[in-house]
Amino acid sequence: MTHPTAVDALVRLCPPPAVAPAAVDWARAERALGTALPSDYKQLVEAYGDGIFDETIWLLVPDSAYDDCDLHAQTEERDEILTDLWDMGEDKPAGLLEAGARLVPWAFEEGTGAFLYWLARPGQHPDQWTVLYNEGRGPLWEAHDTGCLAFLLAVLAGTAETDYFGHLYEVLKPTEHRFETADETLGASRR
Repeated sequence: MTHPTAVDALVRLCPPPAVAPAAVDWARAERALGTALPSDYKQLVEAYGDGIFDETIWLLVPDSAYDDCDLHAQTEERDEILTDLWDMGEDKPAGLLEAGARLVPWAFEEGTGAFLYWLARPGQHPDQWTVLYNEGRGPLWEAHDTGCLAFLLAVLAGTAETDYFGHLYEVLKPTEHRFETADETLGASRR
């Protein structure tokens, strides 16, 4: 389980919106997905809601007014896309070779087609799920033995050991991190 200090550290690094996001009916969201969700993700969604960190990482939330940010819509879409790719012969990440394992998306990278997933393994509590990054327009996957909140915090702080986000923050070196809500960014494109 994530300690409140991780949320506090993220809030200090990247302030959440001034207006609290809409409450999520977690029981309904989890029934719709067919799985419980990690507690660190729930803390992240409750603090920020749907939107984008540093114009780069979009956070998916249950029942977003925007299909691109909706956890349920993206889970369904990503399942279809990945199934098609694997049916065409693209290799699955090693963790998915275990019977009953599945991917659940929780964020995506602006403009790249890249997604961040949890590797949900059978019998494993959601708080123990780890993060997988898929480059989106290619077969490469990167595994991170951490939860989504710790991973996001490390990416924004520039301490994540990743081949994908490391270059971004080395180039940008933001002195101030910013979160914009989906309404602020996508307001005109509701479903």
